[in-house]
Amino acid sequence: MMMSNRRTGFQSPPDESVGQYIRRVQKYPLLTAEQEKSLAQKFVADGDRAASHALVSSHLRLVAKIAMGYRGYGLPVDELISQGNLGLMQAVDRFDPERGYRLSTYAMWWIRAAIQEYIVHSWSLVKMGTTSEQKKLFFNLRRIKRQIKAVEEGDLDPENVSEIAMRLKVPESEVVNMNRRLAGMDASLNAPLRDESESEWQDWLVDDGDDQEARLADTQERAEQRQMLGTALEGLSARERDIVSERHLSERPMTLEALSRRYGISRERVRQIEVGALAKLKKAVHKAARKRGSGSLPGPSGGGAAGSPRHACAA
Repeated sequence: MMMSNRRTGFQSPPDESVGQYIRRVQKYPLLTAEQEKSLAQKFVADGDRAASHALVSSHLRLVAKIAMGYRGYGLPVDELISQGNLGLMQAVDRFDPERGYRLSTYAMWWIRAAIQEYIVHSWSLVKMGTTSEQKKLFFNLRRIKRQIKAVEEGDLDPENVSEIAMRLKVPESEVVNMNRRLAGMDASLNAPLRDESESEWQDWLVDDGDDQEARLADTQERAEQRQMLGTALEGLSARERDIVSERHLSERPMTLEALSRRYGISRERVRQIEVGALAKLKKAVHKAARKRGSGSLPGPSGGGAAGSPRHACAA
């Protein structure tokens, strides 16, 4: 599958094996901070496509690394990489080199957002829910089950249900429902209702979903939400953005202890920075939403995971 971005002029990935593609993108040179800033300035000032291509190509290995982390969802890796590359292109389009942080830090959010949205819309939609709790469970349930060694077949033990619900801050009923959905096998809608029957299951399905216009409006709203959150992230300092990314946008969130060692500060100070950064994001996103005349955007908050950037990412 070939996908391109008009402004960057980049296509991703070509028709080749994933292994060949990864070996090829690893040959692109990494940029120094000075080279990256110079290229980004050229792109912002003049729309220099050669500069944007250099920025994109130097970060393709980052996309591949992130995409490989989502292999467990049963989707083609080349499609995950394609979607991640589109997210990278969006990041390059919106990157401001004067903010003082590296493109990789900023692009990581866009890459993950693009891949996660593709997974949510492609992976067994009959099983998959659309609420923030369901999305959080979809992307984290199997990982937590491995951590707590919940390997039993069928329904989870009540103790494990409570543990997972507490960790993800979701209702226990949602844990039970999602576990059943993920454990079930997809059935063909073309299967006959009964042996020797000419009727198929799909003949009895009623489309209760939104019409095409409603779906288009929903897609546009999600794109606006991602754009507003991306702009809000640009308003944070490099340290604030890194802490928010590692705590709320990473597939494997870092602990306060690990971040305290990274920055040479106490865990409590990391927590204070995290809470302050989330408050800034919430204020900036809500301000942007009011300007656009939209009061429905859920902004990040320091009061719990339901308002974290991950949810706008998966929305």
